[in-house]
Amino acid sequence: MTAIEDKDAIRELMAEYCFHLDDGHYDDMAALFTEDGTWDTAFGKATGRAAIAKLAADIRARAGANRPRAAHLVTNIIITLDGAQAQVRSNWMVMQNSPEGPKIGSGGGYNDDIVQRDGRWLFRYRKIDRFIAG
Repeated sequence: MTAIEDKDAIRELMAEYCFHLDDGHYDDMAALFTEDGTWDTAFGKATGRAAIAKLAADIRARAGANRPRAAHLVTNIIITLDGAQAQVRSNWMVMQNSPEGPKIGSGGGYNDDIVQRDGRWLFRYRKIDRFIAG
């Protein structure tokens, strides 16, 4: 693959993550991590796909059944390639419904360590900084 193709594949990985998380497909989201990958969030840290999926489900359960529909948006993506590894920095925001209309639910930054395994890019470590909270 060329650098452009690798960067495009990494952006696709990041988009898949958002869609799976927003749709409540936690096993699919966790499958975007290496077997020993780590998801480091403001609400806890998990290593391994099963633990990542469980943490995501637990976070959603704590938010309650009445949590409004929301969508993660990712911007300002900087990808630094180093062979079969990449360091990625980006910003994220969650837009959600509210009684007053759409609002920003939260936002922050992602710092990712991404690796290529069997021709596919996967998260090895995703650190989520949440510095905007609604």
